[in-house]
Amino acid sequence: MAIATVFWIPSTVEPVFWLASFIIFSYMIAQRVDGKYFLHGFLLGLANCVWITSGHVLLYSYYAANHVEEMKMMHNMPLEGHPRLNMLITGPIVGILSGLVIGACVFIASKMVKKKVN
Repeated sequence: MAIATVFWIPSTVEPVFWLASFIIFSYMIAQRVDGKYFLHGFLLGLANCVWITSGHVLLYSYYAANHVEEMKMMHNMPLEGHPRLNMLITGPIVGILSGLVIGACVFIASKMVKKKVN
């Protein structure tokens, strides 16, 4: 998703892709782990924020060119003129929030799926 959101996925449909990935990974995690479902989902959200934020910061010029509306919103952030730093600050916050959502999704999915036999 880090590369896809920089180059191909416009922000108008990005939530659909995130929802699909949350559902897919929640199902996969719920099938494969034997407990601590919420924790596994939460940690996935944190790991996800690392590579998403890294991709957006490292490929900033491409991200900015393809996400004009997001760049306009950066002007309202505390560190105006430092969009990469703003991304580094907001990335973990988004990671925590998405981790909470993924954790809840994995927990719910664990109640609905059969365990995969390894």
